[in-house]
Amino acid sequence: MARTTHTVTNQPPPLVGYDVFTGDRALAEAVERHLGPDLRGEAREELALLGRATGSEQVREWGEQANEYPPRLRTHDRYGNRVDEVRFHPAWHRLLGRSVSAGLTDAWGRPGGHVRRAAGFLVATQAEAGHGCPLSMTHAAVPALRVEPELAEVWEPAARSHVYERALLPVAEKPGALLGMAMTEKQGGSDVRANTTEARPLAVDGEYVLTGHKWFCSAPMSDAFLVLARAPAGPTCFLVPRVLPDGSRNAFAIQRLKDKLGNRSNASAEVEFDGTTWARRIGEEGRGLRSVMGAVAATRLDCVLGSAALMRQAVAQAVHHCAYRSAFGGPLIGKPLMRNVLADLALESEAATVLGMRLAAAYDAVDAAGEDAARERALLRIAVPVAKYWVTKRCTPVVAEALECLGGNGYVEESGMPRLLRESPLNSVWEGSGNVQALDVVRVLRTEPAALDAFLREVGAARGADHRLDRAVRGLLAELADLEGIEARARRLAERMALVLQGALLARWAPPEVADAFCAGRLGGDGGAAFGTLPHTLDLGAVVERARVEV
Repeated sequence: MARTTHTVTNQPPPLVGYDVFTGDRALAEAVERHLGPDLRGEAREELALLGRATGSEQVREWGEQANEYPPRLRTHDRYGNRVDEVRFHPAWHRLLGRSVSAGLTDAWGRPGGHVRRAAGFLVATQAEAGHGCPLSMTHAAVPALRVEPELAEVWEPAARSHVYERALLPVAEKPGALLGMAMTEKQGGSDVRANTTEARPLAVDGEYVLTGHKWFCSAPMSDAFLVLARAPAGPTCFLVPRVLPDGSRNAFAIQRLKDKLGNRSNASAEVEFDGTTWARRIGEEGRGLRSVMGAVAATRLDCVLGSAALMRQAVAQAVHHCAYRSAFGGPLIGKPLMRNVLADLALESEAATVLGMRLAAAYDAVDAAGEDAARERALLRIAVPVAKYWVTKRCTPVVAEALECLGGNGYVEESGMPRLLRESPLNSVWEGSGNVQALDVVRVLRTEPAALDAFLREVGAARGADHRLDRAVRGLLAELADLEGIEARARRLAERMALVLQGALLARWAPPEVADAFCAGRLGGDGGAAFGTLPHTLDLGAVVERARVEV
């Protein structure tokens, strides 16, 4: 019998060896748009370096290894001493070290820091999404730390460091530190006011001991955690370090790791505080939710960016596959119906990227405290939950359709698409699921008129650019004028606000063929419920070509 029964043909080459940043035109253009001329050159070099590393075969292999060999809990050492440590594959530490060194926990107070960091986060998490969790929480912890200047003086430089130090040591002995969060409990979930963990004050002002549990503690090997607990005056925010200043371990018992659908490279744990767990109060007693508000908003934006990253990687893989795969007499990318599907996916990806980067730019404006700071802060207050609701909701259908573009090849683990699909629902759940975000939008509309003014001003900057956008804005205004039954309509309202905002941003900044297709399919009523139902008269070829990566 012959050894060779066939030759391998009509299979696309792997999508490796490319610059993830520069190859993403929408992202690269956003960085140019939102950074000043004095920062653009340096930012391009930094992001291109990270982009080339992320697109390399080595880093992609690290991502595969970190998921193939997930973290393991080690509760005791060989002698029976409680240690409560989580062990990771070396690939996890390599990924985390590369991203920390790229400044992905360093945004606050750095010129253009939020735009640069957001772009880097969008790039780096395309190789492996799970390691974005500790990066996100460390970045987001800074506003909470600043509520207590003494804590910020110690912990902020460590959090913003570009050095990754994995050893559990007192913060004073570490060149860099990571921070996690432990907010939710099994009886409350998103309703953190139902928390039962108790905080008992000690003799030293601001010091407490905690008794209770946390149902979800993200990145349990972090150096410290933001924790909500019930002090005598009510829910309060605390900083709980893993290692105390004298080098001893804080009481922090990891009961088990969650067995999750996706995000498997990253550890999520259930933890217990035994009544001796030392904590330092952040802010006033009873004002815990206010103290963590800045951290929650920052992580919600990272949910938007993380979903945009997953969408971008899925779309890049789909377009790449179809460019090389032939069927029924020619390349798939040239078939009218497949081109329609790819263009529709590309629109969703670009709209998510443009929106996420615009919000990052708003953070930079607030950080700079210039004349636009108040308006940008108001915009963030409403646009972040709007974007978090919609972009994270769109991620799973985008990834699923992109997987289908690869056919059976996409359903096989080796393609990487199943890992993207398992990851895709996470950001919709994390930091408040869809209902929480939609109701937050309603809350802002009722209590913060400056936020709606800022939103309408942002949308109004594109007035007259597209008649379908103008009509959608008028419809939105009519809906906002009638708040009857607003809670039951909260999702519908958040969706419309997100689509109008995305349409306005694309009308201002995207190529005409992209803005035209988005407004037709999302705002003009000329598109179906499934992807691939855009009007055939649009310039869909140009939209697809824009999303294609050159290898």
